[in-house]
Amino acid sequence: MTGTASHAPEPLDVVVVGEALIDIVQSADGQKEYPGGSPANVSYGLGLLDVKTGILTAIGRDKRGDAIAAHLQRAGVVLLPGSMSAGKTATATARITADGSADYTFDIDWELAPLALPYAPRILHTGSIATFLEPGASVVRSLLEQAQGGCMVTYDPNIRPDLLGSHREALSLFEEIVPLTDVVKLSGTDARWLYPGKAPEDTARHLLSLGTGLVVVTQGVKGSLMATRHIQLTVPAVPATVADTIGAGDSYTAALIMGLLLRGSDGMAPTVLERIGTIASMAASIAVGRPGANPPTHRELLMGMAR
Repeated sequence: MTGTASHAPEPLDVVVVGEALIDIVQSADGQKEYPGGSPANVSYGLGLLDVKTGILTAIGRDKRGDAIAAHLQRAGVVLLPGSMSAGKTATATARITADGSADYTFDIDWELAPLALPYAPRILHTGSIATFLEPGASVVRSLLEQAQGGCMVTYDPNIRPDLLGSHREALSLFEEIVPLTDVVKLSGTDARWLYPGKAPEDTARHLLSLGTGLVVVTQGVKGSLMATRHIQLTVPAVPATVADTIGAGDSYTAALIMGLLLRGSDGMAPTVLERIGTIASMAASIAVGRPGANPPTHRELLMGMAR
């Protein structure tokens, strides 16, 4: 690894904007380090699915930053110019509980230099810490504003309460971003934290009223809610034996974005949403069956869908 960002080939199907970090995973088996961060996981998952993807992030010129860059490169993801700009690479320490879920503590400073939207992707994806933590969050919002009308914008808030300050502040920031998006994907946990006491269907209706076009709420074994202004349907979950849940939602998001790219001329018809939701659920099912943020390849996903 040279320690420098790659020059992007043209065209890129997806540009991801957001944090990349090292997950320090503590479990009964000891401590291990993995490249992570929700946006970086999504870009890596897209790369494994053979989607031409670039990421704009902020990592350090250190061993952990080099590990992230090499990891993304192995999946064919382009590290966009300006991404190796952090003083040090951020970390998230994950403690695995008995049921395979993870609790996180973070060491991150999120800052991006102001810039124009890099290249002209078909989809711009962002989410997680990058859309809440200043000063970088303001740059991310500026990029979303630049993208309006030029490409589809997808958003996964991937809520991390310990980094968000008050609920009121976080909800306000979230609702400023929603009108700049075409697709919002939430986990059930995200939805409950943002809108306590609201049913997923009501949360989806509210977000659609703010201006987004498709809301997806993942609900674990209960499946995924897919909602537009005209359609609400639930796509069943794909059964899985859980190793841990690290990166499962990001694997789902990557496959969701791939499905959006491949949906053809049928728009958001019910059959299209069912197909996209099933593909994304299969990706999450494969990911939870193995440790760490370990999404499926395109071939593995196709094999899973064929079963």
